[in-house]
Amino acid sequence: MSDSQLKKSLPIVTRRTAVKGGFATLGAAAFVGAISPLRHAAKETTAAEFMQQHYQELSDEDKREVIARLEQETKEEYGADVTIGDDRPVPGTKFVYAINLSVCNGNGKCVEACHKENNHDRATNQSYIRVLEMPKGTMDMEQGNTTYTHTVPADGKFYLPVQCQQCDEPPCVDVCPVQATWKEEDGIVVVDYNWCIGCRYCEAACPYHARRFNWKKPEVPADEVNPDQSYLSNRIRPQGVVEKCTYCLHRTRRGRLPACLEACPTGARVFGNILDPNSNIRWLLENKRVYVLKEELGTKPAFFYFFDK
Repeated sequence: MSDSQLKKSLPIVTRRTAVKGGFATLGAAAFVGAISPLRHAAKETTAAEFMQQHYQELSDEDKREVIARLEQETKEEYGADVTIGDDRPVPGTKFVYAINLSVCNGNGKCVEACHKENNHDRATNQSYIRVLEMPKGTMDMEQGNTTYTHTVPADGKFYLPVQCQQCDEPPCVDVCPVQATWKEEDGIVVVDYNWCIGCRYCEAACPYHARRFNWKKPEVPADEVNPDQSYLSNRIRPQGVVEKCTYCLHRTRRGRLPACLEACPTGARVFGNILDPNSNIRWLLENKRVYVLKEELGTKPAFFYFFDK
């Protein structure tokens, strides 16, 4: 039995058990220090939310009740009417992304689109995508710069967008002490934001810096809230949890394209189902010389990069 099969066969760890285990392992003082960012967030947790079961253990009726509660809470807290779906993987689908680095010019439209589509906190201008300005001749992310303000593209540079790589061997999943994050059948790594305890182990384990911690309650004006949401995707995340890109599953599992791809003005982004022999992404992977970031780590990303020449 593989590690992933073994993990799936184990019962979901309760948050109460995780907290108890944390005290036993670290000692009271050390454990309280480790989870200190969560103390303010805990004040916002309702009894219904705390007692809610893990997503994978919810019945269809349970899910309807949870989603109805979340829609009502969003109305009360943000003044917006939203519809939260429960979008499941489409059978026979494995989503894969690729970016043509010869075409990407660092304009950042993908970052802006992600920010709006996924209901990120407006004050911090958060996004799941970073665009690194890189010196030509290397794919070493450590040499990249995300704070450039000059006109792009710059001479001697290329631009490397980085987001969740939806790894086939995701280290973030392996380290989660409560199984709040897992990989689904279509290749997307998801998070149950109502189950996450905010320990940030997944954030530390990700070699692509693709996870974000919600340090405060997101602020999104009512008229800017994207009402088309999904439980495992772009619903407004609570304070004190770690969040991530989901390949816009609230769009892609419904037959649409990711928001970042639609916003790209240069056509650098390619997305699709690698199991479809007639898909653009399948043709690209079979005919282009593609790269993955940090291949030596063995994470097996479902996110590829290529150059025209």
